[in-house]
Amino acid sequence: MNKEVQAHETQEHNAHQRIDQGAERIKQATSEAVASGKEKFGRVADNVEEGLHRATDKAADAANRTTDKVADVKERGQAAYEQARDRADEWLDDVRDYVREKPVQAVAIALGAGWLLGRILRR
Repeated sequence: MNKEVQAHETQEHNAHQRIDQGAERIKQATSEAVASGKEKFGRVADNVEEGLHRATDKAADAANRTTDKVADVKERGQAAYEQARDRADEWLDDVRDYVREKPVQAVAIALGAGWLLGRILRR
């Protein structure tokens, strides 16, 4: 019986060795797969990062262009406002000069304009 026990122990030992060897092969294959995955995912991550950087640069460029256009429109608007205000001031000065030079005619024109405006607004 001793030989049977010894044979059984040998088979058990061989089975353990095969299991251990199989586990080692699986661990090695897993490590290789993980390393390969890290490399592939690393490249993907780099590509994603690069794409995000490009998108951010484009967005910043568009925002800068928009800011420049807004500033330009603002300047043009201020210039138009200044011109309109200058024209209104000139017109007001002309009216004051006319009233000083011809006060009776100015009053007559004001009365006529008031009467005409009153008639228009009544209708």
